[in-house]
Amino acid sequence: MYLPKPYEAFSKDHPELIKQYQELGKTCREAGPLDAKAQELVKLGIAIGVNSRGGVMSAARKALAAGATTDEITHAVILSMTTTGFPNMIAAVSWVNEVVNKQK
Repeated sequence: MYLPKPYEAFSKDHPELIKQYQELGKTCREAGPLDAKAQELVKLGIAIGVNSRGGVMSAARKALAAGATTDEITHAVILSMTTTGFPNMIAAVSWVNEVVNKQK
């Protein structure tokens, strides 16, 4: 799995924080009925909402790994247009396209 270099460096410097952060993430994922694909599409929407390039790309990679199709991911991005605005949605489209093009 791809991990950004700043994340890897932080993990090396603060392994206990990363361990607990990962445990919190696991607990959050297990707290409800959504399957992995739905969770990643929700996380994609959240990342778009905060205009996080890294978050969008990470969620897109994870959504693909969880079985989401490119069309499903694109639809999730399009849905963000009326909530987060056209420029934010277009940025997310470009970030998702980077991920999808690397997967091909």
